[in-house]
Amino acid sequence: MTIDEAQQQVDDWIKTYGVRYFSELTNMAILTEEVGELARIMARTYGDQSFKKSDLEKDLGDEMADVLWVLMCLANQTGVNLTEALQKNIEKKTQRDKDRHKQNPKL
Repeated sequence: MTIDEAQQQVDDWIKTYGVRYFSELTNMAILTEEVGELARIMARTYGDQSFKKSDLEKDLGDEMADVLWVLMCLANQTGVNLTEALQKNIEKKTQRDKDRHKQNPKL
């Protein structure tokens, strides 16, 4: 599935099952919540925090997909084509950082 196809599939789902999009501000708050849930799993899996029983059932991929879903909702609502935006972002980073990381002694 391409990013364009995924954005369309999210839009179709919202229009079929979700009735309508939540407001942009509500979706921004939901995105923040979903990123927090992802951070919690990352901190417990790869960081120093121990798992709680409620964390053991969480799936890292599912948490990442939740973030992606809400991000696609926001993109759809605001008219952002994520394929184009990502391509431009990669080009920007390539231009700006083409030598930066290679010259970083910390890496």
